[in-house]
Amino acid sequence: MLGLTRSRAPAVKNTLIRAFVRGFRPDMTDAVETEPTAYPSFNEFFTRALRPGTRPVDADPRAIVSPVDGTVSEAGVLTADRLLQAKGLDYTLRALLAGHPSWERTFARGHFATIYLAPYNYHRIHMALPGELRQSFYVPGRLFSVNRTTAQLVPGLFSRNERVFCGFDAGGLPWAIVLVGALNVGSMATVWHGDVTPRKLREVTELPVGAALAPPSLAKGDEMARFNMGSTVILLLPPGAAEWVTTLTAGRVLRMGERIGILRGM
Repeated sequence: MLGLTRSRAPAVKNTLIRAFVRGFRPDMTDAVETEPTAYPSFNEFFTRALRPGTRPVDADPRAIVSPVDGTVSEAGVLTADRLLQAKGLDYTLRALLAGHPSWERTFARGHFATIYLAPYNYHRIHMALPGELRQSFYVPGRLFSVNRTTAQLVPGLFSRNERVFCGFDAGGLPWAIVLVGALNVGSMATVWHGDVTPRKLREVTELPVGAALAPPSLAKGDEMARFNMGSTVILLLPPGAAEWVTTLTAGRVLRMGERIGILRGM
């Protein structure tokens, strides 16, 4: 599937793009290029850029913004080291972070927000806060669908799927975003590492931070990654650091750059 999505043969890429448009009806009005078949490949269509100004980023330095266009799956406070997946289902921070104890301690009893990207959504991921990349690692796993129905049925869904962790420091405030792969996700890419998945070594793998492709520090709203098919992001903050807006509840539709929370103590 990955090879087909990157094919530049007009017959191949146009067939894939037209089938996708018929099935999912993506809104192209905000895209830099509004004609779907003008893109050189299906993947370039899928990860299309948006016109400047179409996703204003909340400029308040206290504001935490949505890193993506998507729909809230769940958001709230961790119960000790457990995150809510769906009603009646939760999973552990240890499982999600593949046994990285320093990050587990950082985020235990903290805040989390899980946001689902449907196939029709814009598929670039941006910084929810400013930050310097401190650690990144790849965790192998399954590629279950991550839509709401599956989240209600598959125990530990987000800690079983393939994922990439990116941990940041924002002037002394640690925070992180976890990119969770899904059904048909051929790869995930970050601005620092390029394509991260799939990997031949099916084991937890540290990704380089110092010798990266992009600067380690990015501003709020800067692009930091892309999904090459639909998936989910999980935003993590330490206890006492933030407060979500009251409307950040399951089912809310978000646009990248809008305020989803506020930093405390600023």
